[in-house]
Amino acid sequence: MADIRERDNTEDLSGEDPAVAEARPDHDDVNGVSDVYVVEPLLPQRLRRPSDLLRFIATILVLAAVVLLALVAKQTLIGLEADVKEGAELVPLLSRIAAFLGGAAVLIVPAAFAVERVFHRDGLRVAEGLIAAIVGMAGSFLLGQWLVGGNANDLRVLLTGGREMEPLNTLLTSIVAYATAVRISRRPTWRMLMWTTIALYILAFFSGRQITIPSAIVTVLVGMAIGYATLYGVGSPNTRPAGSAVVAALRKLSFSPISARRIEDDHQGSRRYAIGLRDGSSLDVTVLDRDRQVAGLPYRLWRRFRLNSETRRRAIRSLRAELEREALMAYAAQAAGASTPRLLGTSEIGTEAALLAYEHIDTRPLDEVPDEEIDDDLLAQIWEQVELLQIQRLAHRRLTGDSIHVDRAGRVVLTDARSGEVAAGDLLLRLDVAQLLTYLALRVGPERSVRAAAAVMGPDALAAAMPLLQQIALTRETRSALSKAKNVLPAIREHIVALKPQSKVEEVRLERFRPRTLITIIASAIAAYIVLSQFSQVDVYHVVTTANWAWSGLALVASFASFVAAALMLRGFVPEPLPLWRTVLVQFASSFVKLVAPAAVGGVAINTRYLQKRGVPPASAVASVGASQLIMLVFHISLLALFAYITGSTTATSFTPSRGLVLVMLAVAVLVVAVLGIPPLRRLLTTRMSKLFSNVLPRLLDVLQSPRKMVEACVGTLMITLMFVLCLHACIAAFGHEISFTAVAVVFLTANAIGSAAPTPGGLGAVELALVGGLVLAGVPKELATSAVLLYRLLTFWLPVLPGWASFTYLQRHEAL
Repeated sequence: MADIRERDNTEDLSGEDPAVAEARPDHDDVNGVSDVYVVEPLLPQRLRRPSDLLRFIATILVLAAVVLLALVAKQTLIGLEADVKEGAELVPLLSRIAAFLGGAAVLIVPAAFAVERVFHRDGLRVAEGLIAAIVGMAGSFLLGQWLVGGNANDLRVLLTGGREMEPLNTLLTSIVAYATAVRISRRPTWRMLMWTTIALYILAFFSGRQITIPSAIVTVLVGMAIGYATLYGVGSPNTRPAGSAVVAALRKLSFSPISARRIEDDHQGSRRYAIGLRDGSSLDVTVLDRDRQVAGLPYRLWRRFRLNSETRRRAIRSLRAELEREALMAYAAQAAGASTPRLLGTSEIGTEAALLAYEHIDTRPLDEVPDEEIDDDLLAQIWEQVELLQIQRLAHRRLTGDSIHVDRAGRVVLTDARSGEVAAGDLLLRLDVAQLLTYLALRVGPERSVRAAAAVMGPDALAAAMPLLQQIALTRETRSALSKAKNVLPAIREHIVALKPQSKVEEVRLERFRPRTLITIIASAIAAYIVLSQFSQVDVYHVVTTANWAWSGLALVASFASFVAAALMLRGFVPEPLPLWRTVLVQFASSFVKLVAPAAVGGVAINTRYLQKRGVPPASAVASVGASQLIMLVFHISLLALFAYITGSTTATSFTPSRGLVLVMLAVAVLVVAVLGIPPLRRLLTTRMSKLFSNVLPRLLDVLQSPRKMVEACVGTLMITLMFVLCLHACIAAFGHEISFTAVAVVFLTANAIGSAAPTPGGLGAVELALVGGLVLAGVPKELATSAVLLYRLLTFWLPVLPGWASFTYLQRHEAL
């Protein structure tokens, strides 16, 4: 068999000159086969494997979880440690044996493994392990000194148990880092010896009260993290087989290669080779490398977590599973009669790679075909190929321009079988139709894309795919193209509805949640922690029993009046008649919705829905709510300026703002400049505002034509603010503190603006902090301010939830929402 060497080639892999990238053969093949020149770049000697980085991140996450859990279950760990200590004292001989064996073996086993590796000429791996051991020793020592120095006292007590000892065992950290860096886990016998030794070492130190359970666990995890970080930092020896090994594997499959050239990698990063055979034919060979199996794993995990189970793919597959999956899909596509490259052979290349050999078809991807050359005949061929797959329940899962090819005769060829599914369900088949519809619409327009699909697949298939025309369902490349081409998906839906106007297909929810939902959940958890920490100092029973009931009753009336005011405001901006009390119920229902939506979103959504149910056209409903929000913003700014002027005119003229206030004002100014000065942020803001207020001006003109509506809108808008200010003022007075109404108004208007911007439900956390901070700056004692804000939020946010739920249920039952 020929011994082939590859030399470095810096030319483009898809079109380099073989003469420039000529490889040097060593000798002729023993079977008489002439030398094969493998044209490919010189493979790097070392690689940074994504798997090492992912293991490092996973270890850090486990370490953080262990520390948090240990801090929470501190008393349980203390009891467990006492039980183990008592047990060790009952069998002192066993403890002494463990101490002797662990202390000696923890040094002997790593040394023996190093000698064995050097004997097998693998000294470089030992050197990597020594680097990790040195880093582990230094890192654990420095971390221990940092903890002993008084930083993170709770963590120090947790790791040391309050005794004079190392927070992290320096020797154990370096040993674990060494074992991780030399990949001892791949050798079952050595792995068992190493971890048995480490367990004996920990037992010996634990029975001697020189280490605690949390310290032992944290030490092992820190050592593993340092080992994986070292592996990723210095890289690992490249075990990918070179082109010569690919040629040798093909010869074992009875092929006779005479030329080999590496071409551009596929979209998953797998290597590809163009192989010329002695009979004049060619092969396209795909090489699956084991170290590439985890490439893109974070994205795949995120998709599995975010999407429903029917649409997601397995995040991790073994090398053999990936080989079998692609081979099965290729054979199934051939059996279905689809035009795909024939799979001619598969083979493993050692233990680190495998190959799939396809017949070569001279084609070009559809991405390289100009739009004007994509005629109706070509579109029909594409859909016919997809129909052949769908008849046999085969889902391609990647119908894009790089997997749809056109040969010299103009025939369509489908490639990239690895992403497909055999025996696919209806949802996956409909996803294929939605993906191809969208891709072709981006190339030839929605109308031609839908017309060509309907001619082959039929209107029913398109109607079934219509609910899946969602960006989340499409490939990453198609989603990127859609971000530049607006209104493509709505246009596709309109053309499908024109073909099948009476079709009723159930809505399909592909996402478990949206990213904004995750952000809201995280922000809500942080806000709840802040609120609970702030109010933990307040005795709720004391607040309820000591509050003046007269003032509390006034605050409750003001809270109820705010819902009536909100109903009046909405009625004022809608020329169509709205019943008052049902509109009041809608405002109560919005208080229930605020529990699961940010403050600035819940009310807008439910009011818009209510108007649409009342027969107001969608555009007019959005415009009415947008007009009310715009006028509310104008009133808010005007009242803030008015009350601030009144408050400032009654204070000393020598008032100097605090440093914190100046910093806040500067931060707000910087934020405004950033939003208005950075084009992407400015476009995002203008786009969102234009969507909300696009039809506001005509709606305002309609309101101005009716004096009664104009008065109703202005009175309702003004009453909302005044009722909330009155409620807060009464809550403060309920605890016996006097403060001017204007000062309370300034505090409320400022805090309300902060709460509206917060992504938490009802501005939870942000409103409380802003109100308490504002009242303290206004001269209210902190304990009293906290109690007053607690009462205020109880009356305006939490108490309306129950009637809000009842109103929401009632309105839904009567189809008003």
